[in-house]
Amino acid sequence: MKILVLNGSPKGKGSNTYRLTEAFLEGICTAEEASGNPAPQTEILEVSKLNIKPCLGCFSCWNKTPGECCIHDDMSTVIEKFLWADVTVWSFPLYYFGLPGPLKNLIDRQLPMSLPFMAEGAESGGHPSRYDMTGHRNVLISTCGFYTAQGNYDGVTDMFDHFCGKDRYTTIFCGQGELFRVKELSKRTDEYLACVRKAGEEFASGGIGAETRAKLEELLYPREVFETMADASWGVSKDGTAEDTSLVFTKQMAALYSKESWPGHDLVIEMNYTDIGKKYHIILGRDGSSVSEDLTGECTTRINTPYSVWCSIASGEIAGDEAMMKHLYSVEGDFDIMLHWDRYFGGKEGTPPESAGGRERTNMLLLLLPWIVFWVAASINSFAGSLISIAVCVILPVLMRRVKDTLYDRLSVLGVGACSLALISGLPALWIIPGSYFLFGLMWCASCLTKIPLTAHYSKNDYNGDAAFSNPIFIKTNRILTLAWGILYLLTPIWTFYIMRTDIGSLVGAVNSVLPAIMGIFTAWFQKWYPAHVAKG
Repeated sequence: MKILVLNGSPKGKGSNTYRLTEAFLEGICTAEEASGNPAPQTEILEVSKLNIKPCLGCFSCWNKTPGECCIHDDMSTVIEKFLWADVTVWSFPLYYFGLPGPLKNLIDRQLPMSLPFMAEGAESGGHPSRYDMTGHRNVLISTCGFYTAQGNYDGVTDMFDHFCGKDRYTTIFCGQGELFRVKELSKRTDEYLACVRKAGEEFASGGIGAETRAKLEELLYPREVFETMADASWGVSKDGTAEDTSLVFTKQMAALYSKESWPGHDLVIEMNYTDIGKKYHIILGRDGSSVSEDLTGECTTRINTPYSVWCSIASGEIAGDEAMMKHLYSVEGDFDIMLHWDRYFGGKEGTPPESAGGRERTNMLLLLLPWIVFWVAASINSFAGSLISIAVCVILPVLMRRVKDTLYDRLSVLGVGACSLALISGLPALWIIPGSYFLFGLMWCASCLTKIPLTAHYSKNDYNGDAAFSNPIFIKTNRILTLAWGILYLLTPIWTFYIMRTDIGSLVGAVNSVLPAIMGIFTAWFQKWYPAHVAKG
């Protein structure tokens, strides 16, 4: 495959649009490699650097020197590349609802590629191509500064409809293009670039699929969020007053607030930039967010941070949790905002990712269910209780269809199944039931030696899903809790053994539920207390 890329941005390879173009080309290369084809031959022309003079409208290329322009400049090379290529990628930003001037100039100079005669059957008139361009494909990739691409490219598509043919070219038009240069928003823009890469793969294999096309047309951020960030980015208020860069930064951060995360009462975050002596209040309300320099009201949470540190966190140069662990900033007041920062400042409408449904969520109840049934039922009647426990293990996979199972869910099924079979085979319950508690505790303690402790696989649901695994505070909190629970269950066999030798032995399962209930209360408290304790520095 031979690809000609016409980079129409005056910014060259530093343009926002060209980032999409690079991703698209990467996708094509991936698809060609996977198909065993040679790597595509790619020619990239930066239009703004070419010597292409304006068309004179003299029509010499039609009647005096057919197919050859009277102006001798770089356009002759461009036409040669057009004829060489199998695919032409037109990469450009939207300028005033059209093309940048140099690229429009290049298009005007394509006249030698057409014959002077009127095309037969053309709806509104036209000229046939001088060359056989059968099989040549065109791709338009562009970004614009509006919140959406819809309705803003009519002038562009009308023009390409005429000289490419309606519906005979592929488009990737993306609104909110300026966001691709904002490092602080790279998580979202990288998602979009991955989709563009996928589009390149599909294009090489025939055409962009409907699912990928739909994702390409999704907004990067809701209109209100984008337009608030865009307005703030100019650094001037609506009355023309220049604003401090820290105020602009804070306004753009506040613009990412997701109204759906409003907890039922307004929250006030005080950003105390300790190195520059600036303080601002971010008010999070039912209808949106605002930033105020008036600090008379009480704040819900105060973040004491050097401005430089918070900028580094926002741009992804350092993780916020890592910076906290290093005591580069501290937090006072309600720490819940920090624990669910992505929920409040995810910038997207709809259900926050950590509360989304589907198979990405885990459920600790499914981990505990076979053990609880075994401890209660087998204590009352060894044989019948074991059969019931095995039945629960059999139906558990059915219950897991809507959730993501973990290694520990599977180990629990195996552990309870083994203990049940041991009782059915006639081994004494006095040893098997206490041993099952020991086995359960051993699983918890052993998980503390792994990268992700057991409880983290389940508590992640409330802390941004799998993304929580990269948070050292989250992992350390869960490691402590997992170890505490593991030790409890390693000790439980001691008193279980003695209780089972008494008259209330059949109630050992119920008796052993008291301490876990107390531990559950401790866990709920510790999950909030420990991160806040670390944040205070």
